[in-house]
Amino acid sequence: MQIIDKIYIDGAFVTPHGSEMFDLFNPATEQVIGQVRLADAQDARDAIAAAKRAFPAFSRTSPRERIDMLKRMHEAVVAKEDELYEAITEEYGAPVSRGRWMAQHASSVLLEAAKVLQDYAFTRRAGSAEVVMQPLGVAGLITPWNSDAGFICGKLAAALAAGCTAVIKPSEMSAIQTRIVTEALHEAGLPAGVFNIVTGRGDIVGAEISSHPDVAKLSFTGSTAVGKTILRTASDTLKRVTLELGGKSPVIVLDDADFDEAVPLAIQAGFMNSGQACIAGTRILVPRQRLAEFETRVQEEVARSQSGDPRDPQTTVGPMVSQKQWERVQRYIGIGIEEGARLIAGGQGRPDGVNAGWFVRPTVFSDVTNDMTIAREEIFGPVLSIIGYRDTEEAIAIANDTSYGLQAYVLSRDRQRAHEVASRIDAGRVLVNTLAHEPAAPFGGFKQSGIGREYGTFGLEAFLEPKSVLGVL
Repeated sequence: MQIIDKIYIDGAFVTPHGSEMFDLFNPATEQVIGQVRLADAQDARDAIAAAKRAFPAFSRTSPRERIDMLKRMHEAVVAKEDELYEAITEEYGAPVSRGRWMAQHASSVLLEAAKVLQDYAFTRRAGSAEVVMQPLGVAGLITPWNSDAGFICGKLAAALAAGCTAVIKPSEMSAIQTRIVTEALHEAGLPAGVFNIVTGRGDIVGAEISSHPDVAKLSFTGSTAVGKTILRTASDTLKRVTLELGGKSPVIVLDDADFDEAVPLAIQAGFMNSGQACIAGTRILVPRQRLAEFETRVQEEVARSQSGDPRDPQTTVGPMVSQKQWERVQRYIGIGIEEGARLIAGGQGRPDGVNAGWFVRPTVFSDVTNDMTIAREEIFGPVLSIIGYRDTEEAIAIANDTSYGLQAYVLSRDRQRAHEVASRIDAGRVLVNTLAHEPAAPFGGFKQSGIGREYGTFGLEAFLEPKSVLGVL
């Protein structure tokens, strides 16, 4: 039983002013494995004040100094990889294959930010003017539970690379992972106040960060509903805002696709991170003339998708993070049945032989129309919808008929044809015949999937403001 009763402010581990204790669960067993003492609004204000004090000096550090800091942070997180991996498996329930990648991702984003900074021109010429890219100030970074360490390190890396100082509010549901990451970052020896980590509730700590006049920049990853609230709050002080929000990603299977390759890719895209991924490909668009063949192949593939013990190497779908999330997914499966979609795999309840843990049966519906609830709303669990289409034009229309636009997938034997279809999809990223991640490429959403971009040069510039200086050239 872990008791986490410290937050990180001004370069030190301190006892929160807040006194609420929050239970931490192992979602595979439903057992309480720890408690975290939550920060409150006063703690958030203290963290913001520390970041504000640190900003003038830190903003004047050279790119070389910040590169060295990022490399030290990378090394410190790498040293904690095994401990972090264990926490990801126990506290979040990630299958071991996914958990190892998540633990490594937390350190790799720090090194990637250092690479971007290596060649970035903070000063450039525009006509007769000198343009200087200037750090915005204190950055408020609000991160979710579905990749806790990765989001903490990724957002912090971009903020620090730009010369901003930061206040991070991670999810209270991921406090064990947060503790490990915080200890690692502390060991990297950054100046006091440059980064501060205050675990607390979104409606208390998150709200304080979002509204505080000394926070110049907000970067939030989470639901579209919460993102809208943050945007409204931030408007009072005209904060710069990056929002990475929900998704309902289409997987467009073109009529020439090789199902030996396309079906496994489609299922992996849908069930990645146990379905708890904003980029999950949850709407699979299939040509009607090949629908029966596709369904048969999907049933075979899903039968090989094991939902259960995350420590079993054969498991591909772990538990939902909480009972609330499990109930949400069960409700959506029920809605799909009520609205007339046809179950071809899975369904309500736990997988056969599983009596405890927030496990979901990997579920696929067919005969789904794009106006059904399960095709419109983000479920955030391993529940996929197969939607038939008549021709490529209709497939593109269905893919774009959504309020979201975060990611999309196109599967085809003809790369040029797939590229042409990809160019017409309204999404921040389109993956053609792959599930690969490119850290140098911008990531973010169209429409209600967000505002702004993360990763690479675009992610760095989200924490910078251009300033023109005339009369000096």
